[in-house]
Amino acid sequence: MNIAVIGGGWAGLAAAVELTAAGAQTTLFEAGRVLGGRARGVEIDGRQFDNGQHILLGAYRDTLALMRRVGADPDELFDRRPLQVIDNTGFRLALPHLPAPLNVAWGLLSASGVGLGEKLRTALWMDGIKRRGFKLAGETTVAEWLDDAGQTGALRRHLWEPLCLAALNTPAERASAQLFANVLRDSLGSSRRADTDLLLPRVDLGQLLPEPAGHWLQAHGAQIRLSTRVSQITETENGIAIDGETFAVAIIATAPQHVGALWPTAVTDYAYEPIATVYRDFEPKMKLPFPLSNRLGGHCQWVVDRGQGVLACVLSGHGDWEKLDDEALATTLDQELGWPNPTGWHKVIREKRATFSAIPGLHRPDFKTSNPRLFLAGDYTWADYPATLEGAVRSGLRAAQQIAAAHKQTHLS
Repeated sequence: MNIAVIGGGWAGLAAAVELTAAGAQTTLFEAGRVLGGRARGVEIDGRQFDNGQHILLGAYRDTLALMRRVGADPDELFDRRPLQVIDNTGFRLALPHLPAPLNVAWGLLSASGVGLGEKLRTALWMDGIKRRGFKLAGETTVAEWLDDAGQTGALRRHLWEPLCLAALNTPAERASAQLFANVLRDSLGSSRRADTDLLLPRVDLGQLLPEPAGHWLQAHGAQIRLSTRVSQITETENGIAIDGETFAVAIIATAPQHVGALWPTAVTDYAYEPIATVYRDFEPKMKLPFPLSNRLGGHCQWVVDRGQGVLACVLSGHGDWEKLDDEALATTLDQELGWPNPTGWHKVIREKRATFSAIPGLHRPDFKTSNPRLFLAGDYTWADYPATLEGAVRSGLRAAQQIAAAHKQTHLS
């Protein structure tokens, strides 16, 4: 059975690998020159970085399994560390190497800059959420959820709101509380201690999955067509035509804003959130005490130590920073951070539609379409999560497994 996968991001790669492993003749179409979509490596002035920063957790089980499947060893490619939330005010919450849920309880009770009463109230609140299976009574924003729970103190400012923005790329005032609860369920609320670990890449994002998956696909007979933008999908009597070439089945694994042009009945009307990454070089080389630090009170929300004296400042969601050009933005961040000896080198990467806005009541389409031979994959179709790499991978696997199961039952060809 010949199958087309349109889009070489993490969802498309997951689908292509799953289908190829099941024996399908897979053709992967990618409009860009490299695989990876919105999570890929880029070369900047002879050095390898990323087109944006992504926080990965031990809870990304399907992503880690897919990496292993294509020969990318997570133990070598990640620096795995227990979760720490540190910011520029002196706040620090660090999870120890203890079994869950003791690791979270100890981390909460030992957090600096928070009174004991607030810690105990938060522990009781978290226990109540867990007993309710992280299911909320109705759609609400994270800010409203925290207000109702009495979470108005230091932990809200230093922990919940930063984690919400990091996970949903949408500020607490507009973010879906249920989606945030789902993220907490599979991380801080997990029964597996390893799920709370931070996975800090030792390499660029391309080397984590896109490049190994591309090599694996080619080695197993799949076709990869880079720099090939699909312009038309049509139904045929025996399949799906991709720009006139017929396939038995197809998966659209593009970003949601491109789906409607290919299959109008699957159009998604989303608002989007931007992300900017500002890479900054320092001499002498600077090294953070912990590779990931939260920043309060300025444009930058997170600083990531990329090694060799380069720091990546991450600006998530809409804000005044969007009005600044690259030079002004780099200068503003230098003033905010106040770190000594920046060199003249910097690079700003902006993703204007980095993620969909994870707001309450957001419509998430079914991965099945009006045509039984055409499926959707992408983080926006994985309704349990906001826009995450794990959601993208799971969506790709789901679409591929549905096709394989249908083919086994009906011998669709």
